[in-house]
Order: sequence, then structure tokens, then C-alpha cells
Amino acid sequence: MRRLAMVATAVAAIGAGGAACAGLGLGGFEEPVVTVSDVRVNGLGLTGGSVDIKLNVYNPNNFRIDGTQLTYRLWVDTIPFGSGTTTENFVVSSKDSTIVTLPLDFTWQGVGTVGRAVMNTGTVPYRVAGDMRVSSAVGSITVPYDRTGRFSPLR
Repeated sequence: MRRLAMVATAVAAIGAGGAACAGLGLGGFEEPVVTVSDVRVNGLGLTGGSVDIKLNVYNPNNFRIDGTQLTYRLWVDTIPFGSGTTTENFVVSSKDSTIVTLPLDFTWQGVGTVGRAVMNTGTVPYRVAGDMRVSSAVGSITVPYDRTGRFSPLR
């Protein structure tokens, strides 16, 4: 009976903690909107090259996001183009956006797809997905993102 009372107390405490998180705005946390805003070539070589991918991170929430890590995977059309992680801190104010620059090494395999798409339509279909770690009043949480769109490298 005593053990049952301890379990009931623990469950009640966890439930109260969940209500406290919702009161802090974490219960209504909306996924940030991540889109590709620019791509800059850093270098080219025999096997591929390196680029900086600039992601626009929009925060739809009514509170600031303090990012501490961002992982990313980029597909051009349906071909994996690259992936990585950055631990550069970034801040996105409420209902605002910021640019996060990500280094990306690529091989020549995906470049043909990019070239064909640009020549046919002037734009490149992409998908960017991953997760970001954000700090909050109750600790660090990891938030996924997954977005598709079209990027125009000729603009």
C-alpha cells in the first residue's frame, strides 16, 4: 500500500511538471520553418567541392529560441547532396527569422542533377531535414524540421 502511494505521488508530480512546461510555452511549441535562402561555393576539386548553405530559420512561437546545435541533411531532387552538424549558437526572436550558415562538402554525383534542373526550370527542388537543439527554461530540447522547396541559384 505504501509503495502504491509513492507511485501515485510520483505520477502526480510528473503530471504537475508537464503542466508547468505547458505554462512556459513548451507545450504549444511550434516547429520552426527552415528553408534554403542561399548557396555560396567555397571551393572546387577533382572529387567535389564545398559550399556554404544559408538556411533561413523562422520562429513561429511567441518566445525566443536559443539554438545550440543544428543537424542537417540536404537532398537535391531525390539525390542525397550532403549532411552535417553545426554547434554554432544562434538566436531566433519571437515571430522572426535568422540566417544560419552551414558548411557542406559535396561530390560531383549530385551536381549533374542540379545542372539539369537549372537548365530545365531555372530552379532546383530540394529537401532539407534534421533537428535543432534549443535551450529553454527547463533545459535543452531537440526539435525536428523537414522542409521541401525550390531554390533559384540564378537569382
